[in-house]
Amino acid sequence: MTTHDAGSGWFAGLDRTDTDAAVAAVREGSAAQPSEWPQEAVEAGAVDDESAYYDWLHEVTLDAGEQTVAERERADDQQLIHAIRSLDDCERVANELTERVAEWAGTHDSDAVVDTDYVQELAKRDVDNPVEAQIVSFASRVAALDDQAGELRTFVERWTPDVAPNLSALAGPELAARLIALAGGLEALAKKPSGTVQVLGAEEALFAHLRGGATSPKHGVIYLHEAVRGTPPENRGSAARALAGKLSIAARVDHYSGDRKPELEDELAERIERIRARDSA
Repeated sequence: MTTHDAGSGWFAGLDRTDTDAAVAAVREGSAAQPSEWPQEAVEAGAVDDESAYYDWLHEVTLDAGEQTVAERERADDQQLIHAIRSLDDCERVANELTERVAEWAGTHDSDAVVDTDYVQELAKRDVDNPVEAQIVSFASRVAALDDQAGELRTFVERWTPDVAPNLSALAGPELAARLIALAGGLEALAKKPSGTVQVLGAEEALFAHLRGGATSPKHGVIYLHEAVRGTPPENRGSAARALAGKLSIAARVDHYSGDRKPELEDELAERIERIRARDSA
């Protein structure tokens, strides 16, 4: 509630028809303690009766909620989430259609292979046969989708360091974007304990473990990081915990301050080196 004067509510001094001002009052205002706001609104002449107060409050809070959601969806981390998910969709569909192109093209071309380079080459051919023309046309659409995936990957690699500089430096832009997407946003990721970050992307395995039908997963999508993937299997759990711990710190720094902390990379490298040294001990 906005407090223009002691005891006044969000509605104080507002024109009933000025929705923007009312929305701002609800979103930005506060009150030190609760009060009989409907009664005060009537006494202040803001509304005719309590029913009108609740109608007004309902209208204003809906508008305030819509503005908040719209702003949140336009936030940088949410745009990054859309980009990485679009990249995954493009790659998945392009891979499936590449197989279809090769299968169809193989009826006319003995050199047809399931390969994006072949699709790109096929899309540039000049043909006279109407069937082959359709194959080439289809290949051109698939090639364009593959090109779009490449553009999205470039966008993610450039955008992620601006959104989460420490997380991007520690995990790499693409993995950092995937972690943010899996968590639902940078703020959500920053609030998760390192144990949860460690298994992001391994939810099915984790739920199977909780149901008693499988072992606990040692890692989720962070397996893509060289610190985990490049560590011998018997020590990957330790490497995953070390990496997740640093990623959690990086996400918190990115969300709450945005300052660069290059020492996180050095600390992680030192920790992983000690873990891998166990094999030679």
